[in-house]
Amino acid sequence: MTNKGPISQFMLEHYKHFNAATVVDAAQAYEKHLTDGKKMMITLAGAMSTAELGKSLAEMIRQDKVQIISCTGANLEEDIMNLVAHSHYKRVPEYRDLTPKQEYELLEGGLNRVTDTCIPEEEAFRRLQKHIFAIWKDAEDKGERYFPHEYMYRMLLSGVLEQYYEIDAKNSWMLAAAEKNIPIVVPGWEDSTMGNIFASYCLKNELKPSTMKSGIEYMAWLAEWYTANAGDQGVGFFQIGGGIAGDFPICVVPMLYQDMERTDTPFWSYFCQISDSTTSYGSYSGAVPNEKITWGKLDIDTPKYIIESDATIVAPLIFGYLLGW
Repeated sequence: MTNKGPISQFMLEHYKHFNAATVVDAAQAYEKHLTDGKKMMITLAGAMSTAELGKSLAEMIRQDKVQIISCTGANLEEDIMNLVAHSHYKRVPEYRDLTPKQEYELLEGGLNRVTDTCIPEEEAFRRLQKHIFAIWKDAEDKGERYFPHEYMYRMLLSGVLEQYYEIDAKNSWMLAAAEKNIPIVVPGWEDSTMGNIFASYCLKNELKPSTMKSGIEYMAWLAEWYTANAGDQGVGFFQIGGGIAGDFPICVVPMLYQDMERTDTPFWSYFCQISDSTTSYGSYSGAVPNEKITWGKLDIDTPKYIIESDATIVAPLIFGYLLGW
């Protein structure tokens, strides 16, 4: 405990049973995984960027405690939106009491609500859209194609957004990822505001769909990344929430083993999911880890943890433990 700060020491002292104990077990196993020289993927579902997870995740990236990220298109863009339009976000702590009319008034005000936080998409995209379009268009004119996150990296690293920064830049996980050039996989990117905007340019014949690399290309790229980085021990899988951010990348192992017939492909070597999805039959997000053994994703002795709790509470605690806070 000597190298751990007060938050970690509090966890070690008080988190002894049930979900709390699993939080500590998962954090310590994550730490051992890295100490053993293995790499870790973090997957982000839900509205974790809007929850300002960057306050801890950015430092995880800088300290090389995560080597690859899979996230939804929403998480990819919403961290940048928070970076450039933070003052325009609106918190609605009384959200449970809102009438449909009040909800519609938020819409009319350009505020899209996620639980108690309203995202000012119009304000954010007024600052982003012209810059990202210029980058998309420039690539297309040169006959180049990139992944969604690569375009975002180009925009961030160009410095064109610095004039708009409204938070301390060290708390943007996307900026930290761009500066470190950490690989990101964004399955289903089309299901995001930025994806919708790109589609609108395609409908107006101002851009071509082929300028954006696809989900299939993400999977093919991930297959080669896993092969190059797993060694004979595998990569760890730290899943926040459920959905496509986790379901897509975890399938790369059985694909390599079964479809590519690379039978020396190691299973994922650590698994933790933070989810409030009730364990149930027929549910990916609510499936217990042992079910993943039958799909060729996890091994019999892979360390497995399910933390049935709110990821906005638990993820910063685990990251804090890994960072020695």
